[in-house]
Amino acid sequence: MASTSDIRNGLCIKFNHDIYKIIEFLHVKPGKGPAFVRTKLKSLTNGKVLDNTFSAGHKIDTVRVETQNFQYLYAEGNQFHFMNTETYEQITLDKNILDAPDLLKEGTSVMVQINTETDLPLSVDMPASIVLEVTYAEPGVKGNTATNATKPAKVETGASVNVPLFINEGDKIKIDTATGSYMERVKE
Repeated sequence: MASTSDIRNGLCIKFNHDIYKIIEFLHVKPGKGPAFVRTKLKSLTNGKVLDNTFSAGHKIDTVRVETQNFQYLYAEGNQFHFMNTETYEQITLDKNILDAPDLLKEGTSVMVQINTETDLPLSVDMPASIVLEVTYAEPGVKGNTATNATKPAKVETGASVNVPLFINEGDKIKIDTATGSYMERVKE
């Protein structure tokens, strides 16, 4: 058992007969009344996100997890296949467990959190950013960097990302996996 002071991003808890991962939290101490913690929880079984408020000192039931390094192999419909880089054991995960499945490139290393009680995978932690090649974008205009204007572009995984006007097909761009937004152009 833990309390609200132990809440942090990525913590897995048992709540409402389900297992949730804390995506965001905010400790609030109002001028009048008791303190509380506002959280955004993501269900690890169906992918739904809900907001919940815990009063200060509330006991929460944590889930013991073990983190292992896996490599993304391929997707088959809504099933994504991963391989443990140490034991070469393969697992299949449903698309709703993944935070940004459209940004996964074959061969990408991810961290998979596994419930130590049941040995079932709970969630997949993507790298903070990923470099992908632009496969389709309207032609860019040289010198068009002064404004914040963007255009849609398709990357090699099939995802659509808004990029600045100077990005062309064949450019490699760095994408933030948490938000799915463009970060910078990568020169190689």
